[in-house]
Amino acid sequence: MFFRDPSVHSPFNDPYTLQTRTQSMKPTIPKNEKILCFLIFATSVFAVSLEAEQPKNVILFLVDDLGWMDLSCQGSKFYKTPNIDKLAYSGVRFTDAYSACVVCSPTRAALLTGKYPARLMLTQWLPDGRWNPNGHKMRTGRFLRALPLEERTLAENLRDEGYLTFHAGKWHLGGAPFSLPEHHGFDYNLGGDDHGAPGSFFHPFKGTWGIPTTKLRASKQAFGGGEKGDYLTDVLAEGTVKLIKENGRKKPFFLYFPFYAVHTPLQGKKGKIERYKQVPKEERQGNPVYAAMVESVDDAVGKVMDAVRELGMEKDTLVLFTSDNGGFARATNHAPLRANKGSPYEGGIRVPLIITGAGVERKGTTCDVPSTSSDLYPTILEMAGLPMRPHQHIDGRSLAGALKGKGSLEVQPIFWHYPHYNQHPQSAPHSVIRSDSWKLIEFLETGKIELYDLAKDLGESKDLSQAKPELTKELLALLHAWKKDVRAEPMLPNPLVEGSKEKN
Repeated sequence: MFFRDPSVHSPFNDPYTLQTRTQSMKPTIPKNEKILCFLIFATSVFAVSLEAEQPKNVILFLVDDLGWMDLSCQGSKFYKTPNIDKLAYSGVRFTDAYSACVVCSPTRAALLTGKYPARLMLTQWLPDGRWNPNGHKMRTGRFLRALPLEERTLAENLRDEGYLTFHAGKWHLGGAPFSLPEHHGFDYNLGGDDHGAPGSFFHPFKGTWGIPTTKLRASKQAFGGGEKGDYLTDVLAEGTVKLIKENGRKKPFFLYFPFYAVHTPLQGKKGKIERYKQVPKEERQGNPVYAAMVESVDDAVGKVMDAVRELGMEKDTLVLFTSDNGGFARATNHAPLRANKGSPYEGGIRVPLIITGAGVERKGTTCDVPSTSSDLYPTILEMAGLPMRPHQHIDGRSLAGALKGKGSLEVQPIFWHYPHYNQHPQSAPHSVIRSDSWKLIEFLETGKIELYDLAKDLGESKDLSQAKPELTKELLALLHAWKKDVRAEPMLPNPLVEGSKEKN
């Protein structure tokens, strides 16, 4: 594990200096005042003890389709994200963080359950519809179309521990009548339903969506409130701030803020778009409209954090920030990573992850130990001082060791399984293992195997599977053993297409 943590020596941080200073300035206390002094001291210690035992608030920001390079703190010179950068500079930024899937719904399920999508059998965005029965050689793997009520979500466990639970934004894990946020542990729900994108980012937030495999269209509306001219990201942020100010002092709270942005439709606020259009084309990292959407997300993060500071809760609030998959191909440039959302290459699954606030003792540091969406559940429980739920977050491991003043993280393999088709560039059905710096991809339709050393080849330009046959065999065996353990759904032959054969 690699940390960058610049420290500045100060005599006031030196225990010997403090001890000497205290002893040299020790006052003479009259005998009749010693008992009163002791009572004051004991009372203050008791007060500090009570303060230390107060449950921590938790805020989890999840941005939709935000690429790994799409923040200033990640190295972008085009996107403007001062509020998110502030989180990074005050906490730990995980350089090798991954989404649990190449598309959104499975990652959201993994985040809220602490399980791999393959174990949940929720491996595809909902409701899917990209499989072509007359053209694809393999049948798409079976998958659930809603988060099962039997799963004990992070929100449910926090609510059982006395938390108020807020959901604001995109849900996309099922719909009415029994698969909405309120059915999975959230006391309040702003704008969450079964849709994966808003009809429009501008009021009244309505639009239509083509129903897969049919010529029909469905109507959708992301949010029922607001006024003419309102922008959805702003409205959700303002509603969230109101929830915090009205309820945040009653109990500790868990805010899950999964943005609809920066997903399509690409729609930004005019003034912001015009500013990014002033940047010469050769200096742009992405679409000016997309850049405006990223900036609006940053504004929203700033509004929420300002509310937390206004209430004096900043030191008592744990904050996490991440994305559900890589960036959209037509919105942003993913260099130095290869590919984009929907692809098993790094551009499709490597995402920003920042953790700061209450309990985070390492400030302005980075950690290069690989992590994934399932890890956030146990991390939040441990950092909040709550009991772990290992029978639930079975695939996640706490990242607290990287956040505390002392401790470390062991490098462990991470797995992916996506037995489906989608229409994003460089996408294909796949299973993947990352072990240390090695990454092996198994393409399920063709059986092709690729191996990359990410430490030397972050852009995945040189396939080493033929040059390292023993390592390839070893990693493939680990991948297959994992798939057997989680009962990953196989891809079966498509009888309508000649030459198909079963793949796992």
